[in-house]
Amino acid sequence: MTRLTPHPDRLFSANPVERDIARRLYSEVASAPIYSPHGHVDASMLVANEAFADPASLLITPDHYVTRLLHSIGVSLDELGLRRNGGEPTASGRSIWRQLSTHWDLFLGTPVRYWFESELSEVFGLTEHPSTANADELYDELVEKLASDAFRPRALFDRFRIAVLATTDDPADDLAAHRTLADDPTFAGRVVPTFRADRYMLPTESTWLAKLDSLASTSGIDCGTYVGLLSALRARRTAFAAAGGTSSDTGVIDAGSEPLATADAERIHRAGIDGSITAGDAAAYRRNMLYQLAAMASDDGLVMQLHPGVLRNHHRPTFDAYGPDTGHDLPDATSFSRPLAPILRDFGTNPTFRLVLFTVDETTFSREIAPLAGFYPSVYAGAPWWFLDTPAGIARYRAAITDSAGFTKTSGFIDDTRAFCSIPARHDMSRRSDATYLASLVATHQISEDDAAGVARRLVADIPIQTFRLG
Repeated sequence: MTRLTPHPDRLFSANPVERDIARRLYSEVASAPIYSPHGHVDASMLVANEAFADPASLLITPDHYVTRLLHSIGVSLDELGLRRNGGEPTASGRSIWRQLSTHWDLFLGTPVRYWFESELSEVFGLTEHPSTANADELYDELVEKLASDAFRPRALFDRFRIAVLATTDDPADDLAAHRTLADDPTFAGRVVPTFRADRYMLPTESTWLAKLDSLASTSGIDCGTYVGLLSALRARRTAFAAAGGTSSDTGVIDAGSEPLATADAERIHRAGIDGSITAGDAAAYRRNMLYQLAAMASDDGLVMQLHPGVLRNHHRPTFDAYGPDTGHDLPDATSFSRPLAPILRDFGTNPTFRLVLFTVDETTFSREIAPLAGFYPSVYAGAPWWFLDTPAGIARYRAAITDSAGFTKTSGFIDDTRAFCSIPARHDMSRRSDATYLASLVATHQISEDDAAGVARRLVADIPIQTFRLG
């Protein structure tokens, strides 16, 4: 059986000169606290602080990076513990773990394998790679560990050295879990909400009317009109900021941001309510709403994270059976410079406004995002994300962004994860990758090693703190 022993020089250059430099740079940040300004861990998990139910529900089922690749070779989502039509899972935790163990080599060369090796070894202390032969033995070992107090959510939060953890929250969320954590003297961590209003921008979606009702109930403002909806969103942004939130997050199919006259937006809002809305009007409404969210950000200072260009729920039968975020969101070609012209014209030099641009179309890194960040004080280049958060993707990002925008106009690493125990592994991968990139600049005499060490430290602390206003 192959021993599970991640190499201490993993991700460093094979060139001995660069490798030695990378080792020294990595040592500057290896144990630094984690700032996670964009993620999807549920705050109520930390409130309850209950032992995790089983290894599969913690490590496999909630992580679409894992489930989508297993699904690609014919393992059904039922077999991986996903809930069909809101019902109870039909697969046991043990059987789900066996699926991962049997197909362990499927993940070779992927960041998923890297993250798993790091967390299984460094978080859980496993010493063997999962396999069909040892699946049950490793499962039992993990079950025993998860039953101990040392593996409850708050203990792991502290062990992972998480300084700030941002969640992703609907504007109608009452944020009770965040208030509970903030008021709990036994919890020293900082967990902040992130305002995500995507569902309110899409009047053709079947859930739109229900979302309006929910927002009206939470805000106390009638959302039956367009003006009412904007007022309710502004009120909830104020509530998010009061609960510690510093940013919003918006995912749209394109970055179009043309504003509408209030009368036109009101007409389309009414058409959405009565079901007579056209596809063209729906697109115009969404683009206007993106502009309005930017206008709100220019007033209240919540950092605007934007990630267009994802084809959501590509396989309709899977969406109908299991719902969203189940592995079949796919990248699409994306543009920023032209679509964002209205927003940047009106707010791009406003010192209150801050816009962090993410993409799953890496051709935009050097063509659009870096040049925008290299001119507009408001624009920052978001880290490689989703399909691009790999060692190779991070290297391509640094090479594409640094020429035009340097390091300061970037976001720091974004883990974007629902898989709580993968957070330290993901951040460690980024720190090693950045140490390797910086070492290459030192070895080719483009920057000094002292400067590289300073950049390495800033990338894990000052830059995310300043970019996301976490200070």
